[in-house]
Formats: sequence, C-alpha cells, structure tokens
Amino acid sequence: MPHVFIPLQAAPPAPLPAAAQPLRCAGHSMGTSWQVQLYASDPERLTIWQNDLQALLDQVVLQMSTWEPDSDLCRFNRAPAESWQQLPDALFDVLDYALYIARQSRGSYDPAAGRLVDLWGFGPAPRRNSVPDAAAIGTAMTGHGWRDLALRRATREAWQAGGIRLDLSAIAKGYAVDLLARYLDQQGVPSYLVEVGGELRGKGMKPDFSPWWVQLESPAESAASDNGHGHLLALHGLSVATSGDYRQYFEQCGQRYSHTIDPCTGYPVQNTLAAVSVIHPDCMVADALATAFTVMGEDAARKYADAHRIAALFTERLPAAEISENTPHLFQESMSAALAAMLE
Repeated sequence: MPHVFIPLQAAPPAPLPAAAQPLRCAGHSMGTSWQVQLYASDPERLTIWQNDLQALLDQVVLQMSTWEPDSDLCRFNRAPAESWQQLPDALFDVLDYALYIARQSRGSYDPAAGRLVDLWGFGPAPRRNSVPDAAAIGTAMTGHGWRDLALRRATREAWQAGGIRLDLSAIAKGYAVDLLARYLDQQGVPSYLVEVGGELRGKGMKPDFSPWWVQLESPAESAASDNGHGHLLALHGLSVATSGDYRQYFEQCGQRYSHTIDPCTGYPVQNTLAAVSVIHPDCMVADALATAFTVMGEDAARKYADAHRIAALFTERLPAAEISENTPHLFQESMSAALAAMLE
C-alpha cells in the first residue's frame, strides 16, 4: 500500500458546479513544459486562459531567464560595477525572497551563484564533462556571492557590486507555478492542478470528490519505487517541489557531479542526499527550500525543517557497505515531523 499524505490546515475544497468539465491548457516555457488541468463550467474561456497563462510565463522568462540575453536578470548581470539597478516588481520580489532563504540557510542557497553554475556547465555556458580547476572555482566564488548583494525596497533597486551573476533557476519555476495559480483563482476556477517542469500546485477536488493526487518524485530505482509503496499526496492548497542529483549531472573517474552546487565550497554537493521533496502552500518557497536542503545535507536539513515545521521527504543513497540481502536497495527514505503528521 502507498503512503498517503493529506493537508492538515487547508480549507475544505469548494464543491464543483454541476456543469463543470475537465479542461487542459499546456505549452512550453523556461526550457521545459507546463500544463494546467482544471474543472470549470465555462469551457468557452479555455482559449483566453491558454493565452493568458502562456503570456504570464513569457513575462517570467523576460524578467528572470539566464538563457535570454535581453532578460532583466541578464541586464543586471551585465551592469557596471558599483551601480544600483532598478528591477521590475516580479524579479525584485523573487530576488528579495531568495536573499531571505540565503540568509536562513547560511548560504546553502545562493541566488548569486551564477558564475559557479556557468563554470560547471549547468547554465547558459557550454556544457562540460570535466571538473574545473581549483583556481577558476576560487575566482568564481570571490566577491560574487549573496553577501555582496543589497536591495533598496522603496525604489525596487539591487546593488551590482561588480561581477555578480544572478541565477534564479532554483526558484523561478516555483514562482511561475504560484503566478499561474493566482491567475486561476482570480478567474474563479474552483479546481486545478498546475505543473511547470515538475513543480506542482493544486486546489479543489474532482467530480468524484477525490483530490488531485500526485506521487512525490524520487529516483526511479529507490526503495519506494521498488517495494510498491510510493508516496501519494492530496494536493489541495499545497505545492510540491523536488530537487535531486539524478536530473542533471556528469561523471568523471566514477564520481558523479550534479547540477546542484554548494556555494560554500564551489563544488557540486557530495552528501548522501539523492533527492528532497518539499511540500508548502507556496511553490516558490518549496522550490527554494528543496535546493537549500539538498545542499545542507540530511541532518542539517531535517533539523531546519523540524524547527520551521516544513514538510519534507528525504531520499538518501546508502553506502555500499550497508547494502545486503536485508537492505538490497540503494536508497532509503525518511521524512520531517511535519510530513509525518500528514500521514493518513
């Protein structure tokens, strides 16, 4: 039987109108796919919703993409040293929250780690399949981190100290999910599931009174997949985001180098965590924390999650010495206290 998690604090879902129909919008953005499944009684508005949702995502790209040279983020990255740069509202708000998580995690998450991301070949720069030299890593880390950023909230400005390269890839998709969800709320859509590149947010129920069930993502060969348990989450009033070292990586001399960089060392994370899923009402929060927890490692991440009542699922790789007939799997899973409390 699967483990089943239900929200503890979300308001009861509103009943669907009798004429509600299943509808779907979908497209591509931010280098990935997106889709919205919904129930509504006015299907004639589907084309409007499709166009508006795509337009909202296009605006996120125009402001926050590291891949579009003309984005507002890239404009900031090219700005002269020691200059205040005015940012559009959405970019400023996301950067403001990203800096909050950077402080809370003591730099485990760093929105100004763009130089390191590019150096390791996980950004717009050409892909690489070898480890950069230590001198290049040191140069990328010196004077270019989150501590060198400053914000002026009254004027929506950010300080470009010189050479700072923002990368909001670990939070922008979550923000985009929340943005689409807010639009659907404004349109009076009573039941929906939003997905952008694997990050999810849901609300409401289906005509059979079931919620939007989603399975928490983990490595395909994990114990949860092999033993048929898995983890099902009723996604009403909640979001879920997952970070893992099995998505993007390269290998050299038998060593895996994942796309998640530890800004404190300049190297990809080397702890036991293979994946972290975070459940939170806001997908932007879940997205940023999933990355921060991956860098922090299981012990520190669990302590943070428990102290802040964050629901999180941790998937760890077992050392080879612990794999046996009794524990044949390469992975083991554990959960924070807040997630355990959601077990049905």
